[in-house]
Amino acid sequence: MISRRDLLRSFGIGTAAATAAPWSFAAMHPAILESPAKRDSVTTIHLDNNENAYGPSRRTAEAIRAASTTVNRYPAASDDLTEHIASFHGVKSERVLLGCGSTEILRMAAHAFLGLGKQMLQSSPTFEALELYSRSVGAEVISLPLTHEFAHDLESMLGRIASSTTLVYICNPNNPTGSITPRKGLEDFITKLPSTVFVFIDEAYHHYAGESSMYASFIDRPVSNDRVIVSRTFSAVYGLAGLRLGYGITSPRTARRMRPFSTINNVNGIVVQAGMTALDDKEAVKDFVKQNADARQEFFNQAMARMLKPIDSHTNFVMMNANRPANQVIEHFRQHGIRIGPPFPSMDTYVRVSLGTPTEMRQFWQVWDQLPNAGMRSGLE
Repeated sequence: MISRRDLLRSFGIGTAAATAAPWSFAAMHPAILESPAKRDSVTTIHLDNNENAYGPSRRTAEAIRAASTTVNRYPAASDDLTEHIASFHGVKSERVLLGCGSTEILRMAAHAFLGLGKQMLQSSPTFEALELYSRSVGAEVISLPLTHEFAHDLESMLGRIASSTTLVYICNPNNPTGSITPRKGLEDFITKLPSTVFVFIDEAYHHYAGESSMYASFIDRPVSNDRVIVSRTFSAVYGLAGLRLGYGITSPRTARRMRPFSTINNVNGIVVQAGMTALDDKEAVKDFVKQNADARQEFFNQAMARMLKPIDSHTNFVMMNANRPANQVIEHFRQHGIRIGPPFPSMDTYVRVSLGTPTEMRQFWQVWDQLPNAGMRSGLE
């Protein structure tokens, strides 16, 4: 079991400060405090963390094996990765921030733009990391419901901007709903914000949203706007969740403000080589995206055959209304050796399911059908 002291230290929070804080890690994300042995059983099917079920590409796996011969040395080539990412996006390297996962980029933003007396604005539900980091530095967090279409309610957000608001978080596509907020709406939203407000756009799942005419990446926006930060991760389509690598792109001025809050040697030597190889392996990315699109469509087919209504997803996970308390469904699957996503209090009858291999998804539906009143079948298999 992870000790509370070690957990707090990993987030840069002293024990005394955490004792005084009116919130808890356990309440926000109880899975963090589970025994690692319990979480990582080799017999467990993991449909809970939105990973690439197939792992990294063959070329990337070969790069990992080759780089493993140098693990006795401190990493010395992170500048190469920074230049590689900059070249990939057609920007200067001074705009690129590296992170131990994109969660470190979120942490850097919290430390750079927030603190006591400051306010962060976000939707609910959404990815929890920035809320956690914001509270850890003493900031107030305002969470607003998504629209009926599960998009970020930008008009409501504008109405809640206060003199203390310094950061707005937009996860697009959104985790856990898998839904998107159209680019045009985001552009209009940003132009209406006060000059003191920064916008963090988390594009962890952008590869999977390319088929939608409403979605367009914001990765080019920081070039013309100092107040926009866009993050990406290697944990999803690239299949490198266990190695921890993410990055942010922003203006040089904003990058200079955030960089002091990064961890020294925050990317290891293996992931530097893996990251550069993964970026270059565009055919593998296409294959992974196609596999995911097929799996997502099959999930929709199976859900509709059972008269279930999943939210239209543009990611590698699907959220749907289970028509019963989510905790009951999560526990049912846990007892059958399958992990699905955590509960989200603002959508307490919805479950989030990461898309796995065809075999894993067949097992998922077999276990689903063992729920009481699991749903009618139309004969579709």
